[in-house]
Amino acid sequence: MARTGMASLPLHPGKAPRWLFGRMVKLADAISGVMIHEYGHKKFLETISDPFWFQAFSCVLGFDWHSSGTTTVTCGALKEALKGEQGLRVAGGKGRNSRKTLDEIDAMGEEMG
Repeated sequence: MARTGMASLPLHPGKAPRWLFGRMVKLADAISGVMIHEYGHKKFLETISDPFWFQAFSCVLGFDWHSSGTTTVTCGALKEALKGEQGLRVAGGKGRNSRKTLDEIDAMGEEMG
């Protein structure tokens, strides 16, 4: 079955509320941890690379399905969540943080070996 359709996604100003982002990080940590434990790193990365799954994941974490910033906020939550013991890291970010990506990758390489 072919996937077809269209959705209008309005742009919203501002940032995700701090209280929501904190909850998104905790939930992303729990879900990622279970997925990595059950299916391994490769399958986890394959799964979050699917745009439909990623959009659903963003909604499960509590972000409004039609909000602008869904991708960047969810990636930010994953970046914070994966700082633990899962064996994966996320580098980069939005705006000024994007300029630190190469330094982050170098630091993560040193840290992880």
